[in-house]
Amino acid sequence: MITRSPVVLQRQASSQPDAVPLMLPPAWQAQLSGAIRDPGELCRRLGLDDSWLPGAERGHALFDVRVPEAFLARMRHGDPDDPLLRQVLPLAAEDKILPGYVSDPLAEADHTPARGVIHKYAGRVLLIASPVCAVNCRYCFRRHFPYEQNAPSRSQWDVSLEYLHGDTSISEAILSGGDPLATSDRQLAWLVGRLDNVPHLKRLRIHTRLPVVIPDRVDDTLLGWLSATRLQKVVVLHINHANEIDDAVVAACERLKGAGATLLNQSVLLRGVNDSVDALASLSERLFEAGILPYYLHVLDPVEGAAHFDVIDEEARELVAGLRETLPGFLMPRLVREIPGEASKTPL
Repeated sequence: MITRSPVVLQRQASSQPDAVPLMLPPAWQAQLSGAIRDPGELCRRLGLDDSWLPGAERGHALFDVRVPEAFLARMRHGDPDDPLLRQVLPLAAEDKILPGYVSDPLAEADHTPARGVIHKYAGRVLLIASPVCAVNCRYCFRRHFPYEQNAPSRSQWDVSLEYLHGDTSISEAILSGGDPLATSDRQLAWLVGRLDNVPHLKRLRIHTRLPVVIPDRVDDTLLGWLSATRLQKVVVLHINHANEIDDAVVAACERLKGAGATLLNQSVLLRGVNDSVDALASLSERLFEAGILPYYLHVLDPVEGAAHFDVIDEEARELVAGLRETLPGFLMPRLVREIPGEASKTPL
């Protein structure tokens, strides 16, 4: 159910006739704040054997658990191999230190010309719009990112906007994070309104998982500021498995398209989640049914704590070759790796 935000409740006139109306947070913010943050609760809610708890606690100590109820509801009870659960369940394997797996696998610290700005590729700049996500994916390449040094605020965004105004080669602003849609609509409307005033900007791209894990995020207030911008709008979702897309996600995507957004998806190839031709084909088909075009299939960024998700390049190429025999070309995601210092994603 889509709710308008904020919700106003009037106190009973008989008791307090002059009372100020109470302002309740939007439904999505309540769901965000109510996300599961305890590994024990996650295991109990899904009926996992007690043997999973020690590893979950070890992983949680390195990177917090965060799972919204709407995402939890799509997981299979009692199945530790559920492909959605595997993306968010901490494991003891996360504390292994392995060669080649580092805290900043994309060397983003080398491409931060101003606080909250990452400028790696020609013509487009990424702005950190939020330090948090609605769900903490265990393979996240930014699980060690120093958000405390890049915490978004209007004063920080003023610096970012000054940087954008000063470089006329930039035609696209990318809102990322964390998850940019974890920021309030008031803040986002302010930021996007100022991006509108950068004359050489043509496109606004938003990288987000929130319409997937909390579909109620796509409410009337969000659609208001998104519809109002003069910029061409691209929303890049992050969906790794067909089971992530339920009717509520489809409805959220329809509303985003109604606001003029082009919807793309990028996935990560993950061991035990989508490392089969059947899983990848089902994902592409389900994406298209929801009005989303497959865009990228990333091999795992070698971030410390996520080596157990890795699929070697040779196997990745074989999977994509099998996928090509199954799907039409327009449903084929591009298999890529991001290599620090390269001018674009590198096809495999």
